[in-house]
Amino acid sequence: MSIMTVGQAIVRFLDNQYVEQDGQVTKFVDGVFTIFGHGIVVGLGQALDADPGELRVYQGRNEQGMAHVAAGFARQNNRRKIIACASSIGPGAANMVTAAACATVNRIPLLLFPGDTFAVRQPDPVLQQLEQEYCPSVTTNDAFRPVCKFWDRITRPEQLMSTLVQAMRVLTDPADTGAVCVALSQDVEGESYDYPDYFFQKRVHRIRRPAPVQADLEELVALISASKKPMIICGGGVRYSEAGATLEKFCETFRIPFGETQAGKSACHASHPMNLGGVGVTGNLAANTIARDADLIIAVGTRLSDFTTGSKELYGKTKMVSINIGAFDAAKMDATMVIGDAKATLELAHGALVEKGYVSGYHGEIEAAKQAWEAEYASLAAYRYGENFQPLIAARNEGSIEEFVEVTGGKITQTAAVAMIRDTIEPDAIVVGASGSLPGDLQRMWTTDHKDAYQMEYGFSCMGYEVSAALGAKLACPQQEVYSMCGDGAFLLMHSELITSLQEGKKINILLFDNAGFGCINNLQMSNGIGNLATEFRYRDAQGGLNGGIMPIDYAMVAAGYGCKTYTARTMEQLKAALEDAKKQTVSTLIDIKVLPKTMTDGYGAWWNVGLASVSGVEAQRKAYENLISSREKARKY
Repeated sequence: MSIMTVGQAIVRFLDNQYVEQDGQVTKFVDGVFTIFGHGIVVGLGQALDADPGELRVYQGRNEQGMAHVAAGFARQNNRRKIIACASSIGPGAANMVTAAACATVNRIPLLLFPGDTFAVRQPDPVLQQLEQEYCPSVTTNDAFRPVCKFWDRITRPEQLMSTLVQAMRVLTDPADTGAVCVALSQDVEGESYDYPDYFFQKRVHRIRRPAPVQADLEELVALISASKKPMIICGGGVRYSEAGATLEKFCETFRIPFGETQAGKSACHASHPMNLGGVGVTGNLAANTIARDADLIIAVGTRLSDFTTGSKELYGKTKMVSINIGAFDAAKMDATMVIGDAKATLELAHGALVEKGYVSGYHGEIEAAKQAWEAEYASLAAYRYGENFQPLIAARNEGSIEEFVEVTGGKITQTAAVAMIRDTIEPDAIVVGASGSLPGDLQRMWTTDHKDAYQMEYGFSCMGYEVSAALGAKLACPQQEVYSMCGDGAFLLMHSELITSLQEGKKINILLFDNAGFGCINNLQMSNGIGNLATEFRYRDAQGGLNGGIMPIDYAMVAAGYGCKTYTARTMEQLKAALEDAKKQTVSTLIDIKVLPKTMTDGYGAWWNVGLASVSGVEAQRKAYENLISSREKARKY
């Protein structure tokens, strides 16, 4: 038996957690990310100061930011390593709620220890306590309940044991993982208990590969055997199962093309002859062309979000079968459910289809679709500003392009910038992104043959994830260069952990696309007949609106003040030079890329269902609503 405080017991327990997959054992908890504040510093903080074991302590600058770092770290480690996060009881805890939701949506393990109020309630209300008259036990930490996969509050020292065991169950379960919140009553953190020694023994949590039941497997094989033009959707489950090579072999053997979700991208080689690239609302021409004509969609390890399915219109009334380790996701869109690990299921299905001598009925369609997209890609890569210039996105204010050039000097098109970056940076570089127009451009245009070199958070599409998660990816893979693909809006929302990258000596590269606004939402707004209300970064005008001149912002100067090596690129030549020089640096870099608005990729045959106004006095808005209703009629109803 060992007498220790709750905080000390947490540290000892975390330091002895391991995971095993396919016989490989990995230490699960790397360390603890924290901003020490009221309710955590003298409890858990004392324990980390006294004896952290092999746990590393990381200092955050914003609680949401540090939790995004942890999520990026876990994702880059394919969910087999985590960094726990600890915060104060009030605003610090509330700051982590967004990150918790982001992790849960994306099925990423995230362990949170927010401080809480006194269990005894004697000194209430304590500093930072949110009081609710209807229930004295409610605190800020109750806000974690709807965004976590497991939640508990420790009000007695002995509660810790069963709670931490359950927390590890969720964090290491591929079908149930997400954010876990263990709120720590600040008085209880310092209380002691005689914990049994076996609570702290080395624990190895096995990540299993469940095979589907025979009936499910037979139904899967029968559906594929009956199809002439099947198509696979490669989701994040393929990556986390490390089933990329298995899926490639499966598709090559049976001539089945596959498209990638944002989470599934880089699980397989982009150069594989059956890989069509990104599919869905932000998908490319090749993948969406084949998807629309498929007679069977085989979803593998995907949540089937609206961006993957084109709001359930892209696949029309196509038969669907879903291979997923989680029944919740497998049941979506009324698909035939095959519950099992992606790798194990594909291996079993492969053997059965070989016995049947199955080969798809494609005759040149795959190659033709890929060639059409390659031609379109070449056009996007060659897209330049010049005389009689026309933006790719038609919805805009007259003269806005010329104004941007005059104010910023920027003459770079976004699609050309993406193509140049892809051709210039290291082949094994990891790119990280989350929000705005860049996820669309990257899902369409980015290619890599290096495993897990693409990390896009597009489940929650959380602005501010980009810089923080880039640091998480760098902590996970310190030998690879990491590039944060970040819009100006997302950078302004959160870039606090850029300072942490400098503190840790972990170089990240921020490629900041400055188009003077929230470009993606401005496109959505204006393409549906709405004016550019509060989506461009403009001064307030004499009439009281937000339609004054563009605000020129020097983002390079901001990052230089932190100690980064910075560049400003207004031309393609300057961008090329900056990318090459950034490779030589040992500290974090930022390239402020002045990109012309409305020069990102547009849609390629997929539709997105949004809630437009059904009544309007503006003709363009009425027309947009009519088109919406027409598309809704073509979509699956559930």
